[in-house]
Amino acid sequence: MKQFSTIALAAVLVSGVATNMWAKGGKAYTSAAEAGEDFAFQGEYVGEIEKEGQASPWGGNLIALGEGKFRAVGFPGGLPGDGWNGEKIPPAEGTREGNKLVCTNDHVKLVFENGAMTAFNSGGDKIGSMKKVERKSPTLGAKPPAGAVVLYAGPDDAEKWENGRADDDGNLMQGVTSKHKTQSFTAHLEFRLPFMPESQGQARGNSGYYVQGRYEVQMLDSFGLEGLDNECGGIYKASRPKVNMCYPPLSWQTYDVDFTSAEFEGGKKVKNARITVKHNGVVIHENLELPGATPGGKSGETPEPGAVFLQDHGNPVRYRNIWIVEK
Repeated sequence: MKQFSTIALAAVLVSGVATNMWAKGGKAYTSAAEAGEDFAFQGEYVGEIEKEGQASPWGGNLIALGEGKFRAVGFPGGLPGDGWNGEKIPPAEGTREGNKLVCTNDHVKLVFENGAMTAFNSGGDKIGSMKKVERKSPTLGAKPPAGAVVLYAGPDDAEKWENGRADDDGNLMQGVTSKHKTQSFTAHLEFRLPFMPESQGQARGNSGYYVQGRYEVQMLDSFGLEGLDNECGGIYKASRPKVNMCYPPLSWQTYDVDFTSAEFEGGKKVKNARITVKHNGVVIHENLELPGATPGGKSGETPEPGAVFLQDHGNPVRYRNIWIVEK
């Protein structure tokens, strides 16, 4: 094998999930059954790539862009939150032909087939391979502790929400506000983003978890993106996540939140709210000070307790296993 230039690499996953429906930004799929052939390629891969004569761990994301087009992004050291060393690698682009996908840039050729990826350098020599993986959050399915307020455990809990309704699978639908309000708390929430390959940016699986109805932890299909304050895990207008932990669309993901409410004296704020967020078990914000309410919320900052607001942005985002423990 010849030396591998550190300037590229990427990856993919094979899975499936979808249901035909139209949403803001384009067609959205909510089950694997109808997602199409592109969905089977998109996802996460892990393996080893040779660099400077030595094989080392790599991870990769393969992102579907619609009509058979894909972008592959590589992560030296492993996947985000699982070994990635922070080095950014130029993406490779490609188009699917049947059950085979080839992505290229000036440095590598990546061949995806049968749930695996083989990497070749610009000279045509094999420099490594990866296999599809499907990660699950370590807090997925977390049970509410004693004293917790269960906000959603199934369709019968839809009545605990303003405009509450469940889909055919018993998951809570977007655009709802909890009737329960609170000040400081810890909380757990699980969410699933739709597969929308033809949509981009804020039109791709958009929602938001508004703490107290005031501070948004963004929900968005940001799989394989940079990780900005308006992407998944970002505190909109306040802070980007420390690492983009967004899983591929149609994966169940988790937010675990520790929130300390702002303090008021005589109706005037004297101390900002603070928040710690774990996305899929990884800390993406730690004791972050929140200078003010974020746009799109239900209300501005006041001394009163606030509700959980799950934003409707025209995309079929789903939620389950939501509970809160007041401090």
